[in-house]
Amino acid sequence: MKFQTATGVLTCTPTRLIVAGWTGRDRSAVDHHIEELAAIGVPAPSKVPLYYQCSPSLLTQEHRFQVLGSETSGEAEPFLLQHEGTIWIGLASDHTDRALEAHSVAASKQVCAKPVADTLWRFDDVEGHLDDLKLQSWIREAGEWLPYQSGSLASILPLQDLISGAGLTDGTAMLCGTLPAIGGVRPATEFRMALTDPQSGQSIEWTYKTSFLVVVS
Repeated sequence: MKFQTATGVLTCTPTRLIVAGWTGRDRSAVDHHIEELAAIGVPAPSKVPLYYQCSPSLLTQEHRFQVLGSETSGEAEPFLLQHEGTIWIGLASDHTDRALEAHSVAASKQVCAKPVADTLWRFDDVEGHLDDLKLQSWIREAGEWLPYQSGSLASILPLQDLISGAGLTDGTAMLCGTLPAIGGVRPATEFRMALTDPQSGQSIEWTYKTSFLVVVS
């Protein structure tokens, strides 16, 4: 994978991928969401937060990819990468199979590619104001881009805590959890996301589109 940084192009191949789940900072809201999902058949996590183990081959910088079935959608998330002793922050989407989620959250995360934007910031450069970073996403419905997620990283557990909890090491990439979906989680084939630093005015942005393979049995 290749990333643009302030000091040039960073090229690396992550050897470990973690997808952190249930990372909301408001624990009562997380518990309420777990109860809501349990009511529709989604199993509760064994602990909170939970660090799902996924194949690093799922990470992609393609703008188009295929999924199995029509019940998938993205989630904008902070993306962390440790490479040669330095931690970098960027943007990724935890694209997930919503139908499979009711049977196994871990399996639903493993079956979909994880789009990653091609820009990274040095973690040290934003660590002092992480909570101010703004995370947004949009989905295309009926030909129009509609707001799907919007908020700051203050809604997610401190990234330093997630780094510690996951045991980040060289070669590790981690998706760090997400924000509630405006209007509820739902399938979408076109997804746009952005991570903005209001202090510097810089943004990381990415757009991708999926097409689905028909499920046969």
